[in-house]
Amino acid sequence: MPSNVKVERLLINYKTLEKFKHFKEYGNQELSMMEDLQSNIIENDSESPFYGIYFGDRLIARMSLYKVDRKYDAFFKPQQDYLELWKLEVLPDYQKKGYGKALVQFAKDFHMPIKTNPRINSHDFWEKMGFQKAHYEMERDFGQNPLIWLPEGVEEKLEQS
Repeated sequence: MPSNVKVERLLINYKTLEKFKHFKEYGNQELSMMEDLQSNIIENDSESPFYGIYFGDRLIARMSLYKVDRKYDAFFKPQQDYLELWKLEVLPDYQKKGYGKALVQFAKDFHMPIKTNPRINSHDFWEKMGFQKAHYEMERDFGQNPLIWLPEGVEEKLEQS
């Protein structure tokens, strides 16, 4: 991976949304942002949940990262605020070069627990990044197969409780 990789918050604007069309995971979230843009609800400086990596002027990797309030936490004990990481995707020509790892490391640098729902065939990547299967009672209700990561210190606190 090139040493000058910079993860940045992506602006919500037509240019960014146009670049999102190159990603497989283009869906409802982007379409609702497009509708909001057309309604002039969002400004260029609105806080975007998307972060990405550019190679020149091409967006080559992105993820969505949301902070979730502890009152909605069904994954960690005790309940706590955590980050939900999804839509992590690196364009095919740039895969296996460390860009996905750089995005995950950026999320880890917030020092909060992280939950993700991995795409099919991506479990090896997440395991290498230190994620493990979440154990919680509502798994069947959600129809999800979440993986979680805990920062150091949080793991110890959880094991003692």
